[in-house]
Amino acid sequence: MRRMDWSAVPSSRPLQRCSRAQLQEQFAEALRTGHGPSGAHCIHELWMRSDPVVNIGDALEQLWKSASASIPEWLPMTWFDFLPVLYDVTARFTADAGGRSNIYLVLLDYSDRRGDPHGIYVGMSHHSPEVRFDQHKAGIRAAGSVLKRGLEVLIGPTLHLQHIPRGAAAQIEEQLAEALRAEGLLVQGGH
Repeated sequence: MRRMDWSAVPSSRPLQRCSRAQLQEQFAEALRTGHGPSGAHCIHELWMRSDPVVNIGDALEQLWKSASASIPEWLPMTWFDFLPVLYDVTARFTADAGGRSNIYLVLLDYSDRRGDPHGIYVGMSHHSPEVRFDQHKAGIRAAGSVLKRGLEVLIGPTLHLQHIPRGAAAQIEEQLAEALRAEGLLVQGGH
């Protein structure tokens, strides 16, 4: 396999041209060496392909066991089936850099009350997505859905929507929530 830039953003999909066999070989090497970035890109590529043969949940568990210290923050810890939709829809939105606002997504757990076990919260803040998620969970200006049901902040899909002007962020937050609803997802926030 050619030399890879493992610091690439997930939306660039650096392994997109690899076969499933090549991805599995690279993933096995990542597990053997404890290399979180390469393992994360392998899992991400398989996830984006919606490969029915690969159990993403098992792959995530294996990678967290062997390389937890070096896994990039953008790789979700929880498997859910609509990650490709999140990347697709968020890619439709762009904004000029040079602001203090950030768009963020939070995976919500509805396994106790719906047929679909997950939903998504769309928010914006001048805080980093991780800090804002921690605030929600601590009850600081918290949305009830995130306080009660928030599993994790999803970094990857909105990496390109960080440090943008406030006006653009407010507009994107609302439009992104509507676009995700139009895809059939349960969406909270977006106001």
